[in-house]
Amino acid sequence: MSDNGVQFPEQDGRRSTTATGRAAFAAAADAVDNRLARRIRATSDWRKNYVAPARDLVAVSGRDAELPVAAACAGLEYLSGAFGFVVDGAEHPLALACELPGALATRSFPGGAAVRTGLEIPYRGRTLEGSDLRAQVRRWVAAGVVEPSFQVAVDAMIDNPDWLDLSHTTIVMLGAGAELAPLRELLSWGAQVLAIDLPGPGVWRRIIAAVEGTPGILQVPVAPGAGIGPGSSIDDVADAAGADLLTELPAIASWISSFGGDLVLGNYLYADGATNVRLSLAADALMTHLADTCGVHTVPAFLATPTDAFQVGPDVVLDSRERWRHHHLARATRLPLRAANLFQPHYVDMMRDDTGVQYAVADCLVPQQGPNYLLAKRMQRWRALDWRNRGRRVSLNVAPATRTRSVVKNRMLAAAYAGAGRFGLEIFEPATTNALMAAMLVRDLRDPRSAADPAVELAHPTQLFTDAAAHGGLWRSPFSPRSVLGVAAVVGMIERAA
Repeated sequence: MSDNGVQFPEQDGRRSTTATGRAAFAAAADAVDNRLARRIRATSDWRKNYVAPARDLVAVSGRDAELPVAAACAGLEYLSGAFGFVVDGAEHPLALACELPGALATRSFPGGAAVRTGLEIPYRGRTLEGSDLRAQVRRWVAAGVVEPSFQVAVDAMIDNPDWLDLSHTTIVMLGAGAELAPLRELLSWGAQVLAIDLPGPGVWRRIIAAVEGTPGILQVPVAPGAGIGPGSSIDDVADAAGADLLTELPAIASWISSFGGDLVLGNYLYADGATNVRLSLAADALMTHLADTCGVHTVPAFLATPTDAFQVGPDVVLDSRERWRHHHLARATRLPLRAANLFQPHYVDMMRDDTGVQYAVADCLVPQQGPNYLLAKRMQRWRALDWRNRGRRVSLNVAPATRTRSVVKNRMLAAAYAGAGRFGLEIFEPATTNALMAAMLVRDLRDPRSAADPAVELAHPTQLFTDAAAHGGLWRSPFSPRSVLGVAAVVGMIERAA
């Protein structure tokens, strides 16, 4: 872990990622259930045993509409107070990091093409639009791959092609070079994109190339004093471009602020392990600074992972149970498999909130992803709940499991993804996910019926997550995801070896 930049808190002379993650979940639980909070603090091996408490926090928060927001605010308050920003050995509160001195220069790349509207989605070698796209979305709904509200959202995008004109929209893209960053899509709809990614000529050549032939404008941060001007070559710009959000947070904040006006702040960052948490905290500090200090109207945009725990309604549970009853596994086969903890039904019990409404928890947590990954993604959900509760628009969409390089480098997950289709799950290709999630972002910005709009009344705050969710089938699967993960991996290994 670098000595400078966003840092975990020190405890007993060391920066413990495990202790911090456990403390964050305990702080969130303090706001909703003291017994769960005590249980979390008593968990000795958090890396091994974090899954059940993370699921139970969602379960107990479902009892009342105020509890998810209370848990979110408590977790965020702990994290924002615990983390610091270190500069040359001096530690500053993370909340004040964006006010420290720093600067970046700019190189602009206009695409030069005319704006074209109309939603097009690449899928299995085809480009789907219009009636073909509507038909495919309906097939996904029937297969339980997406929620019915996803169909409503896509239909609205098709019916309102003018929504895709982003020529007056500025989007900050944190992690612009990431596989699931819809850079090309947003530029192709005319957006001005302020791209943030680590320095690296190869990455920046690819980012700069994305603007070619689009109506968008790409703004690239470059090192000050690098001698980059309008006549500089792309290779020269790529050599000087980029900034590290972890250590150059003040410079990035100052650079973004220099453009002025309203903006969308898209978080597409990913890193392994504890760095992922630090990046999420840096992005959160940046968003809060831009909104609260600079007078900029900011709409944060997140992609939620489907491999988490989510509160779902009775319709999801009944659908899952119906798929269980009609699955080809005979009853005589199910019993020995269940005794081996395989092919467990997804929803055994349902709960009731304080008004008597039933709900359940879609427990799709994957232990192999680790507690740091979960904390980084869960805190984004917490911020989204807090943001919307304060009357601000926020875009958070559940993206389907996607065959990205960061996932398939894990042999277990790569094999499980390869065999997932045998169990009613669909793993998407990055190009499809990017186009769909870019469309959902635009829908959140434009559609007055979207849950992103704080004027839309929600029966429960967590409907922000379930609205238009594309979970790939995890929520409506007849089986508990963890009970088939190993089998899917074995099937995937066999099929890949064949």
